[in-house]
Amino acid sequence: MKRILLIANCVLAAAVVALYVLYFTNQSNKTSHSQIFTETASELPSGSIVYFHLDSLLNGLELFQALRSDLEVKVKAADDDLNKKGRAFERDATDFQDKVQKGLLTTIQRQTQQAQLETRQRELEQYVQQKQMEIAEEEQVMMNNVLNEINLFIAAYNLEHNFSLILTTNGNPGAVISGNPSLNITKDVMTGLNAQYASGKKR
Repeated sequence: MKRILLIANCVLAAAVVALYVLYFTNQSNKTSHSQIFTETASELPSGSIVYFHLDSLLNGLELFQALRSDLEVKVKAADDDLNKKGRAFERDATDFQDKVQKGLLTTIQRQTQQAQLETRQRELEQYVQQKQMEIAEEEQVMMNNVLNEINLFIAAYNLEHNFSLILTTNGNPGAVISGNPSLNITKDVMTGLNAQYASGKKR
């Protein structure tokens, strides 16, 4: 019976950690890149090769912040739900163990209740996995939506500026390891996307 309690506690702890890691991973991605911005991309000649820092862009996008805030609410709700189910299971398991120790159950009752608790334990583990998958999928869809907006904006943006190549980096490093700050269009892209998002909210 102690094994059931131990497994339940481990499962819940792992679930809480996993759910919060999914959300808070992006929050730790800020880098010094956000301090290096070009004043205006309009000064760059047609045919230039420019770049932007994806991590800095994401951390400055109002759309990303809003979607991430929505995800945080869902993570918190899932966490609360898992804790509630876990506490209920732990109470029932402790009550069962107490009755067994005091000899308050017949052999049939003990076997039946233990089987029921083991079934609930398996269901709880499956529920935890389901919630983890749902949150992971929500995060992936969120990122896909944001990246799609960025790609659409960049395509329209380059129709105006006619750059030969627009590179990006997420600081790992990515496609750009080092570059002249005057070729960094992160601020322009961020400003344009935020203006586009604000305009959409007013409709």
